This record gives sequence, structure tokens and C-alpha cells, in this order.
Amino acid sequence: MGAQKKGATRVSEDVDALARQPLQAVLLADSFATKFRPITLERPKVLLPLVNVPMINYTLAWLESAGVEEVFVFCCAHSRQVIDYLENSEWYSQPNFLVRTIQSHDSISAGDALRVIYERNVIHGDFVLISGDTVSNMSLTQALQEHKERKKKDNNAVMTMIIKRSKPSPITHQSRLGTDELFMAIDTSTKQLLYFEDKADHSKGTISLDKTLLADNSSIVLHNDKQDCYIDICSPEVLSLFTDNFDYQHLRRHFVKGLLLDDIMGYKIYTHEIHSSYAARIDNYRSYDIVSKDIIQRWTYPYVPDVKFCGNRAAKLERQGMYRAPEIVQSCSSQIGPFTVIGCGTKIGSDTKVSNSVIGEGCTIGSNVSIEGSYIWDSVTIEDGCELRHVIVCDGVILKAGAVLKPGVVLSFKVVIGQGFVVPAYSKVSLLQQPTVEDSDEELEYADNSSGTVEISFRVTTDKLNGEMTSESSETHESELGSGGVGYIWSICEGGHEEEWRHSIAPIPADKFAEITQTTDDDHELLTQDGTALPPSGELKSDSFSNISEDDEMEDSKDDSAYFEKEVEATFLRAVHENVKVEHVILEVNSLRLSYNMTSSDCAGAIFYSMMKLALETPHASASELLQIATNVISTWQRLLKSYLPETDEEIEVILKFEEMCLESGKEISPLFALILQLLYDKDLIEEDAILTWANEKEGADESDKVFIKQAEKFIQWLREASEEED
Repeated sequence: MGAQKKGATRVSEDVDALARQPLQAVLLADSFATKFRPITLERPKVLLPLVNVPMINYTLAWLESAGVEEVFVFCCAHSRQVIDYLENSEWYSQPNFLVRTIQSHDSISAGDALRVIYERNVIHGDFVLISGDTVSNMSLTQALQEHKERKKKDNNAVMTMIIKRSKPSPITHQSRLGTDELFMAIDTSTKQLLYFEDKADHSKGTISLDKTLLADNSSIVLHNDKQDCYIDICSPEVLSLFTDNFDYQHLRRHFVKGLLLDDIMGYKIYTHEIHSSYAARIDNYRSYDIVSKDIIQRWTYPYVPDVKFCGNRAAKLERQGMYRAPEIVQSCSSQIGPFTVIGCGTKIGSDTKVSNSVIGEGCTIGSNVSIEGSYIWDSVTIEDGCELRHVIVCDGVILKAGAVLKPGVVLSFKVVIGQGFVVPAYSKVSLLQQPTVEDSDEELEYADNSSGTVEISFRVTTDKLNGEMTSESSETHESELGSGGVGYIWSICEGGHEEEWRHSIAPIPADKFAEITQTTDDDHELLTQDGTALPPSGELKSDSFSNISEDDEMEDSKDDSAYFEKEVEATFLRAVHENVKVEHVILEVNSLRLSYNMTSSDCAGAIFYSMMKLALETPHASASELLQIATNVISTWQRLLKSYLPETDEEIEVILKFEEMCLESGKEISPLFALILQLLYDKDLIEEDAILTWANEKEGADESDKVFIKQAEKFIQWLREASEEED
């Protein structure tokens, strides 16, 4: 891997060959997509703040730690802004990590970018291809070694794609990152990619595979539970292939699919699946929200708010995932909830509540303001009595007193919202007008032009040298944003509302959730009758298959469950601290359930775990006080828990979750197991059938597994006798 970082491991036996060739990377600082408009009309996506750090810093920090020694940052849109940022950052002064920029004003796709890279003749060996909006902490060692060993045996092995398990929602057909369900056929013995489809027609319930795939590959598996991390290890031939094929624009839709369909040249693409590491690309507003939460909840360690990297200001980590930077002025009566980051120099007024949000630097927040699940960037002014739920607010925005931002709103730079004005859900507001639809013939990188927002051909002047954009017309339409408001609300084209809620940072609305659930049930019943539905596992196996690692599957499943439980806990704690109505909590948990493809049992277990953890973390001096606290928590939130206990199976899951908690993280509450179990019974949360079924299933177990059966023995015996009397 070139001159090694300290502590790094060689990735091949051919040490001399590697020492002669430093590992290089190509970082695309332009996604060639429009999903972050109108924000990206004024600032490049890679410089947008992600938990108060520009996105590109996460990517560069990971590349450096992974052993990359030379990075070529390809700049196109707002190229001057990117170059100026890098030149004034610490990246230009790293001793063993060389960052160079390549500028182009003519490229409209990733294909164009790679053709420019090829013309510059700067890549001399295998290289990492990555987008500047990708966050990862994985080690490249094994993936690089596999790639190099394959290349020694077969010159046609030109690319290794990094993938990760991520089950899509069966209702929305989206991953937790808001991306479309992805189908990949992989040879399990060689890890070769044989089929790739990211735009499946779900209305048919089927996908078409060339029968020669099954005939020629005895161990092929079709997956719908893989996430494309958009991290590729490429051989230099990849660049020449783009140069030879000018119709290759999109990395996946054109290049990957093109190579898979080309049976003449014989080039091959392989996969490397990661399990315990993190890797995700920010493709839309929903993935911006999810990755931000993952960073706050420390899945991306060491790239977290309290660790200093790439010149960021490290914040102090406090209880329940709260991070505070220095020089914050906070009123004593204000409340900062869990999983919240507060930036340096921010002022927060009296009786203001902030939870599950990121607040940037130098913000001024007035009194009686409510901020939930939102991202407030730098130098924002929010006057008294404003309400913000699940929104993005860019630098320099002013919200006048009493303004309300409904879920899904995006306010671009320096917008002013008038006093008491209510911005409708999913609105995008900018100082730039949206007069006409622009030519949509361009191929856009990574995503179709299908965000539902009308693309614009606005009258602005763009200074190529300084990257600034200014509108020729600055007149204010007060009627659009209330008295004193400045900016324009962008319209949503016909049919675009569905894309808005799919890609928004806001939870899926209750009515939409009910609608798509019913539609999915109807479609599934129809497809089942027709006999054409795909197996629910998402995998198609030939008769001669199989050697998938059960350990890997189990590990990935645990990862999903851990993510889900953390999200539910954050949602529950926010509800507790802000007195959120049960109906709203159910809405958010349902949204998480969709994102992670979880069951009612999973929801019930996660909610009960969060309730008991809250009781344990509430100060208490004795077991009797802890029991009283647990009783109060269960009484307050019983309606929430009951919403996810429709059948006996879900009730048993709660008992098992309680048992697991008492044995592991919550041993202090274990002596109270029988009393709390009886409390759940008295509150009609758990029926006697569930308790007796749980007890009966333990009869043949080891004595070590009967600890809580013995503790609850008298209560269980009483239930059995009562049941016999009824019979």
C-alpha cells in the first residue's frame, strides 16, 4: 500500500512492488445530481456541514487513515469554492498525505470526470474511487489484498465494489438511507458481481435474469438486502474503459451494467462485503438525517463530534449523547435533550427546548423555541416562540418571532421567514427564483432527475473565479413568506409529493404510512395469487448452492437490530423530555420500523428496553425507589407499548427482552423481575397466555436459564391455578 502509515499492515506478499507504488484515490467533489437543490445552487454538496463538519473532511480523514497517500479531488460545480477551502485547510499541510485538485467546468457526469483524470495521466496503479459525500471507518487492507490477488490471476478483474448488508423496507422498497431497493446477483464462491439493478419495477413483483447466468454459475445468489457503499477499488483499466466508451456517464447505471452485459471483452467486477465497519453515502435528505444520527450515536468512530480530526472543534460528550462545544451561552430554564450537538458560540434563550438536533456555530436562539429532529447550520437567528420539527436551516437564515417550519422544510442560505408565518411541509425556500423548467437531457451521476422538484433555469450570474452566485432580481415577495419575509417558495411538480416524503428528513406522515401499507398488502396478496412474487428472503438460489456464512448473516442482523434499538431509544427519550404525544411517538417508531424492516415484536422489545433503561438511569437510592420509578414509567407510557402488542408473540418478546436486559446491561433491576412482570400483567400489557407459554418453554432448559422462572415461581403458579379454575 505504498509507504505505510504507522501501525498499518502490508496487503500483499510482494512488498517491494507495493513500496514502489503509493496508493492513490480519486475523490469526486461533485455528485452530478440535483437532490440537494436549492442549497447546492450556492454551495457545493461536499462543503455542506454534516454534524458541523464539511462532508469532504469525513471522506479525506478516512482515506488518510486507510493508507491512501495521494488524493486527486475532482472539482466541477463551484470548483473555486472547493479549491479555496482545501488550500486554506490542514489537508494541504499533511506530511504523508498529498491532496491535489483537478478542475473542470465542462464535465456533466462521473464518466466525464474519469475521462479527464485519464487525460491528465496522474493515476499509475490501483486506486480508490469515492464520492466526497461518503462517511466510512472501514479498513481497506483486506479488500485491497483480495483485489490485488485476483488481478494477479485474472487481468480482467478491474473493480471491487464495497457493499454492506441493509434490508430494505418491504413497504417503501427503500433502504434506511432512502435509496431504492437494490438487486445484486453475486457468485458466492468468487464474490463476482453478475447482475446489478437499482431501478426494479416493483409493480410486476418479478425481475428478469438471463438464464445463462444460472446455467453458468452454480453458486449464484440474488440479493435485495445489500447496500452499495459507493467505495470502489479500481485498476487503471477502469479509466481507459471510460475513455473508450463515451456513452459511459453514470458509474452504476452505465459502467457497471455495461461491463456485466459485455460478454466480448470479459471484464469482471467483484464485491467485498463489510460487516462490523461503517460506510454510507449521503444521497438525499433522508440519508443526510440518518448518517448524522449515526455520527452522533458513534457508529462512525473515530469520526465523531468529541474527537478532533481535520481541524474540527471537538465538543464535550455528556450524558445521553449530548455534545456541547465551548463558549455556549444557555439559559438555566432551557432544555437540551438527548442526541443533540450544540456548536461553538451559540446562545439559547429561556424555556427553549432542543432535542435530537444539530445546532451550528454562532446561532442565536430566542425564548420558548421548540427544535426537534432538525439541522440548524451556522449564524442562524431564531426569534422567540418559533417551532421547528424535522427541518434543515442553512447559514444566515432569520426566523422572525412565532414562525413555524413544518416537517420536511428546507431553507436555503440567508432566507428570512416573516413573523408568525407557517412554512408548509416539504417546502424548499431560496433567495433564488424558480421560473422555468430546464433541459433534462443531461445524465446525472448516481441519481435520476426524479426528486420531484422542478429544475430551474434561473437568471443569475455565476462568477467562475470566486464561485459566488448572485441573483439579478432581489425583490421581495412578502406574500410568499409573510411580513418581512425574503425568498421564494419553490413549487413541486405534479407527482413530486411522493418523492418529497420518500427523501425527506421528516418521518413518513401517518396517512401516507397507512396508505402505502394497505397498497403493499393488496399487491402482495395479488402477486401471491399470481404465483410470481419474489421469495420474502430476497434471495434466489440454484439447487446446488450453498455456502453463505451464517455467522456473517447473524452479525449483520445484529447490526440492524442495534441501529434500530438506538434510534427507538433516542425517539423515546425525546418524547419523555419534551412531553411528546403518544400518537407522534408511534408515528416516528413506525417510520423507523419501515426504514429498518422490523416487526411489531422488534418495536415492542426496543420500546420496553428504552423504558427500563430510563428507569435505571433515573437517580434512586434503593430497590424500592427503582421499583416505584419503573412503575411510573410503565404507567405513563403503557399506551405506547400496548400499540405494539397485538398478539401473544409480541408479549413474549417483551418478557425475553426483559430477561436479556436483567442478565446483561440492567443487572440492578434483575431482583425486581417478578414484581415488574406482575405489574405488566396487572396493566393488561401482557396476558397470562404469554407468561405461561414463556414458562412452559423454559421447562427443558438448563438451570442457569431458569433464574427468572424461579424468581416468578409463585406468580406463575397463581396464574396456572387461576387458569385451571376457569377451565
